[in-house]
Amino acid sequence: MAILPRHNPTFRPLHHARLSHHNSLPARIYCSTTTTPAKPSRDQIIKRPTIVPAALVQTAATVSTRPVLNDPSLQSTWSHRVWVASGCTTVLISLSKSLTTAVDSHIWIEPILAGFIGYVLADLGSGIYHWGIDNYGDSETPFFGKQIEAFQGHHKWPWTITRRQFANNLHALARAVTFTVLPLDLICNDNAVLHGFVGVCLGCIMFSQQFHAWAHCTKSKLPAAVVALQDAGILVSRSQHAAHHRSPYNNNYCIVSGVWNEILDNSKFFEAMEMILFFKLGVRPRSWTEPNSDWTEETESASLISEL
Repeated sequence: MAILPRHNPTFRPLHHARLSHHNSLPARIYCSTTTTPAKPSRDQIIKRPTIVPAALVQTAATVSTRPVLNDPSLQSTWSHRVWVASGCTTVLISLSKSLTTAVDSHIWIEPILAGFIGYVLADLGSGIYHWGIDNYGDSETPFFGKQIEAFQGHHKWPWTITRRQFANNLHALARAVTFTVLPLDLICNDNAVLHGFVGVCLGCIMFSQQFHAWAHCTKSKLPAAVVALQDAGILVSRSQHAAHHRSPYNNNYCIVSGVWNEILDNSKFFEAMEMILFFKLGVRPRSWTEPNSDWTEETESASLISEL
């Protein structure tokens, strides 16, 4: 009979046996090497939440009151009319000085060219200003709070601008134009080029809100001359501005002629500005948020039915 070698059995605790049975499980390895993360893209920043200091968090303006038929806030006051009259007067004085100086000096090309440049830059200025108050600040913002609240609420009730009376719509810009142009009218008397530029540029900026209102009117309600100017591209067209009121609400900001809209949108100028402000100040523009009830357009008929 074969003699087998004798083994001394070793008794181990049950929990140790169970652990040894699973000794093939992969081990977790911790690496101390650090890598520099790639700079996030704009889309990544928009999609993921970002923790920023509370003081820099951009809050969207909320519109608490629905416009009603014959709303007193849409009607002109004597104060509004005075400011519009003063704005128009200062602009007309500037243009008349440009014209008389050009006649006396027999210089025509330079003032006309200056006026054309003023017209083109007015459209650019209207777009930058429109982008700023659409995306940043709220009703509590100093100096611009009322305009910010009105413009951001305009996305929900865009038709209200067609119900604003003329002076009510223009008085805020007319006041700014008065304080800008009046000193130039008093100081500069014989500069046809300067007055040609200032008169056209500031005049277009002052009336930009009226051009904006016409872009919201139906063709049948507009004067034939306005329709012709819109179709010719001299004033911002109804179809071009309608794109601004469709998601994602981040394009076609210019409201004088709209000639800059395609250039600014294709070059992603405003997106670049938003990224700069975000990385420098931690402020997110309103257009980065998902459209909510404050963005969703409520038609005029729906608002009127809700009042009944």
